[in-house]
This record gives sequence, structure tokens and C-alpha cells, in this order.
Amino acid sequence: MSDHPLDIRAAGSSDVPILAAFAAAMALETENKQLDLPTVTRGIERVLAEPARGRYLVAERDGKVVGTLMLTYEWSDWRCADWWWIQSVFVAEDARRQGVFAALYHHVLAEIDGRRDVCGLRLYVETENHRAQATYEGLGMERSHYHQYEYAQPWLSEVINTR
Repeated sequence: MSDHPLDIRAAGSSDVPILAAFAAAMALETENKQLDLPTVTRGIERVLAEPARGRYLVAERDGKVVGTLMLTYEWSDWRCADWWWIQSVFVAEDARRQGVFAALYHHVLAEIDGRRDVCGLRLYVETENHRAQATYEGLGMERSHYHQYEYAQPWLSEVINTR
């Protein structure tokens, strides 16, 4: 654990290069997928320009970004409230196992505390990423009873390549 405190803040346009680099590193590390950096950069810029799509938080230590996550929103008509989805989680390798994700997670929990317009937090995790699963469970999250299905447009293979 580092002696240096973490600062959690909203990401801004100056963070786009590190957010894109972290997204590409996460995809390669967790799913062996190589992302098209210009596409990812445009995607991050869209989120920052259109807050209804989501937002990014970054964790900094000594002025250096060491972790990030993106929050997106899903309306639940059953609950008349939003689920906040945690996505694009990444912690720099030299900052892992130092409470970076936990700090980001607790920051988000503090934001939703007492709010009636947010019913909870969700995230998805690669099925083989057991270390991440243990981290999420250790923070009090529970495995959902849902399975995820998807249909991907054929053009998607142009921007995400499996190595």
C-alpha cells in the first residue's frame, strides 16, 4: 500500500490520451483484443461531450493518473430509477493491489448514498478474470443471476481485433 493519498476526480478533455491508453491496455490484458486507438479516442471524447452517455472518474496519486472507471446509466422501469454501470475499469500495473479501484468504487458509493434516482451499481467482468471477481466480491458486490447476451454488428471487427 502506498503512503501517498489518492485523489478521485472527474476526468476532463486533458485526460483523453491516458483514458484511451488505459482502455487499450485493459482490452489487450483481459480479453486479448487490440483496439483501434482513434476509435477509442473518439468514443471517450463523445462521452465527455455528451454527459447523458456517461462520465469518467480518475484516481490520481502525486498528480499521475493511476486508475480510471467509466459510469454509464441504464433506466429501470421496474424501480423508477437508474442503475449505474461501472465500465472501462483499469488500474496501472505499478499501482495495483494498492486500493485504487476500492477508492474509485467507494467514491461512487458515496455519490449514490441516499439517492432515490439511483437503484444501485452494476458491472460485468470477463468470466475468466477471477482476480477482478474476487475484488468486486470483497467490496460487497454480489454475482448477479443474469447472463449477458449480445449481437455485434459485423463492422465491429474493424475496430476491435482479437490477436
